[in-house]
Amino acid sequence: MTDQRGALAAGFAATTIWGLAPILYKELAHVPALELLAHRMVWGAGFLVIFCLATGRTPRLAAALGARRTLPWMLLGAVLICFNWGLFIWAILNGFAVEASLGYFILPIMSVLLGVVIFRERIGPRRWAAVVLAAAAVVVLGAGLGTPPWIALSLAASFAVYSTVKKMVDVGPIVSVTAESLILAPAALLWLAGVHSGWWSEGADAAGFFGADWLTTLLLVLAGPATALPLILYAEATRGLPLSTVGLIFYINPALQAVVAVFIFAEPFTEWHAVAFALIALAIVLFVRRGAAPRAA
Repeated sequence: MTDQRGALAAGFAATTIWGLAPILYKELAHVPALELLAHRMVWGAGFLVIFCLATGRTPRLAAALGARRTLPWMLLGAVLICFNWGLFIWAILNGFAVEASLGYFILPIMSVLLGVVIFRERIGPRRWAAVVLAAAAVVVLGAGLGTPPWIALSLAASFAVYSTVKKMVDVGPIVSVTAESLILAPAALLWLAGVHSGWWSEGADAAGFFGADWLTTLLLVLAGPATALPLILYAEATRGLPLSTVGLIFYINPALQAVVAVFIFAEPFTEWHAVAFALIALAIVLFVRRGAAPRAA
């Protein structure tokens, strides 16, 4: 019972950090998105490496990075998670946090659909109904707003494909995401070096924001733990809880994102959003009754 309570606390902590993370990124809205993404990757990699050192995972990490069979999959996973993180940051900084939250509501359902298409998994009528309702929500929102919710679809699709790729790498969630972070870190460091040296810029007047002031510097460093810590906590939750429970807890993340977007960022929430979110909520009710949960990254 104690272990289960700890896993439950870890799950709630992970999804709460994910749900409130947009506040951190919004506070860094003066930093260009690519620069912010690079800091997220670098400091996240550092935090994960320290965690692997502290928990004795470094031999598995070295083996994963040296395995010819798994390395291509980890390279693909690194590209996908980089795209997902970058698009999420861009969406928050540019006023699309509501649509980003919709993407993470859709994500588990899209993952199930990919399982059917790629792995020939069988699902029952309830889950097919959930898939249809999620598709209806996307159509309604696209018709109402005059354009498909590309950000939501791209976030959901990229992470769903990323989760599928993870099935090809059986080295554990923490080790694999640390390996992916280490793969991304050199490119992130190169980008930051270029920005701070003035070799290139992202339309910013300043040559890099790290060190510009203490608050910006602190928040850029905190982007690392804000990325890595919930991954570690969510992995702990998936080990100690039934999948049905983890699946329900996961939805705290996009729910908090939506609340933050509407009530803190004051983003518009139209009647079309209301209808789409209602359809997604009904889809989730049908979906979680069979106990699915997204895999920890």
